Amino acid sequence: MPERKRLMETPLVSLITINYNQAQVTCDMLASTRVLTYPNVEIIVVDNGSRDDPRPLISQGGYPNVTVIMSPENLGFSGGNNLGIRQAKGDYLFLLNNDTIVTPDLVTNLLGPFLKNPAVGVTCPKIRFYDQPNVLQYAGYHPLSRFTGRTWAVGLMEEDKGQYEAGGPTFFAHGAAMMVSRRVLETAGSLDDSFFLYYEELDWSARIRKAGFVIYYEPSALIYHRESMSVGKQSALKVYYHIRNRLWFMRRNVAGLPLLVFCVYYFLLAVPKAVLGYLIRGEWASLKAVGRAIGWNLRHKPARTIP
Repeated sequence: MPERKRLMETPLVSLITINYNQAQVTCDMLASTRVLTYPNVEIIVVDNGSRDDPRPLISQGGYPNVTVIMSPENLGFSGGNNLGIRQAKGDYLFLLNNDTIVTPDLVTNLLGPFLKNPAVGVTCPKIRFYDQPNVLQYAGYHPLSRFTGRTWAVGLMEEDKGQYEAGGPTFFAHGAAMMVSRRVLETAGSLDDSFFLYYEELDWSARIRKAGFVIYYEPSALIYHRESMSVGKQSALKVYYHIRNRLWFMRRNVAGLPLLVFCVYYFLLAVPKAVLGYLIRGEWASLKAVGRAIGWNLRHKPARTIP
């Protein structure tokens, strides 16, 4: 009976992370989980078709409660996390980028809002940059503009002086670190595989909120993020998925006049501005990526998540 009571008080949390050709980076994150004070965590590493098998390096680290799932192909952020979700046993699933470093009370503090408010479906920590540990990356999200398809993180690039210490509902979760209840998966489903990379957490957040759940920013939980290690600041891959998925996200989540205004803005201002910049800099791969991204949208019709 005491053991059963303890498990009820400390529900199982499944920490899910994706490795793609970054075994040492993943091991750095796994090493940081040794400081976690929460006693009931399973860790699932999904290898997304890496060139080299990460299991020998992970095994050498002797990290407790780690399961490695090998995918023969790169399933992207959405598909890789969904593969881990299908194997997870936890009451709560903590999707965590492999290029993060955790802090001791992270899991405990992320669980707090769920236990206080049954409407909470997702919690996100405060995120600071790893190489600038006093600079914020995320303290919640501002609402989305339905006319430009833009939003931005609260506190982005600000020095953390305690100005965002009040927790509360926010509009979107951050893909680098988000804890989701099992109830959310049963009601709103998991990530949409069509996004592959970028905007998937915004789309999922929109679907979760429409299902009646609250996305909660919890400032007492903290991680450090080694931003843009996996794709690169100006890679053609990043250009392709940002262009493709911004348009895809809007087509799935906005309708009527706002969508028409967005399309006018996007194709007459945003895309030409980006194309001009790539032309000036001679970034031919990025130019091709823009064309492929728009072409992909022309060939695909979304199943809208709008009401």
